Amino acid sequence: MQGIEEVKSVLATPKNILITSHRNPDGDAIGSSLAMARWLENKGHRVMVAFPSEYPATYQWMPGINGVEIFDVDSSALDDFSQHIEVSVILDYNSLSRIDKMSKYIENDRLYTILIDHHLYPDPIGDFILSDTTASSTCELVYRFIEGFDQKPLGDTDIAACLYTGILTDTGSFQYSTSPALFRTVATLQELGIDTSLIHDRIFNTLNEKNLRLLGHCFVNRMEVLDEYKTGIIFLNKHDYQVYDIQRGDTEGIVNYLLKLENVKLAIFIRQQPTIIKISFRSKGDFSVEEIAKNYFNGGGHRNASGGFTKSSLSATLDQIKTILPRYKEQLNKSIL
Repeated sequence: MQGIEEVKSVLATPKNILITSHRNPDGDAIGSSLAMARWLENKGHRVMVAFPSEYPATYQWMPGINGVEIFDVDSSALDDFSQHIEVSVILDYNSLSRIDKMSKYIENDRLYTILIDHHLYPDPIGDFILSDTTASSTCELVYRFIEGFDQKPLGDTDIAACLYTGILTDTGSFQYSTSPALFRTVATLQELGIDTSLIHDRIFNTLNEKNLRLLGHCFVNRMEVLDEYKTGIIFLNKHDYQVYDIQRGDTEGIVNYLLKLENVKLAIFIRQQPTIIKISFRSKGDFSVEEIAKNYFNGGGHRNASGGFTKSSLSATLDQIKTILPRYKEQLNKSIL
């Protein structure tokens, strides 16, 4: 990796290191952050992991999660630590807008900044940048970084479990962005002794009754299938959030259920938040949702998984989507698994 020798020089002596990832952290953001934190701590560094907002309870089991600071909840420890930061590690995002007000902690020329990410259009915000948009996940890239740095096999089971979690979730259980190199990485992680079945159970099989009833409500009352455009849409309004007491993480993965429909190539999940409308896009085959998210909904992401938002009303957002779809009709009908 170009520049790795400079990173080795910077990390040759113990440093105070802040690791950050994006708002609404997912499995890849959490997994890459916790893996990197443990690896750095094993080398004698003092490390803090901080997210702008809370993480889903699904990931509460992960090694090191209890030490994570949440800016929206209490920033006092982060404020204190920020006075001593020497190195900043940016994971799973490539624009400071993704961490909102937390950017003030790392907008400092005296910090040495390491950026590792797999999203499109990275901003030049790192002294060392490992950016690969073809990678499955930031966790895959963190594995590559550690392997390149140490020049020896990964030997920590907790790090392996964190990396596997991010890879598993960001690939949709190995459906998207896979490669021979990725599966070789996963094989290496499994050889360290991680219990992959247990990790799957902890992530995907911990629904409570409320979650299951919410799913049923989405399918029966909030789902629309537009056969002409091979598109499925699910929306949730403010009333739904109150009735089902929807908390952070409760809606994760709902969009993927639409892709279980044989004739659906494009899945859209819309949530009415207090001040904005959040939208998740997923697709099958070679149809890119990144273009729609970027061009129309202030977002972006990957070919088969992207997100965005709008400040319009829920009804206006639904109308806008149905206005946009005819422009992609030909592509959607050509998109074959």
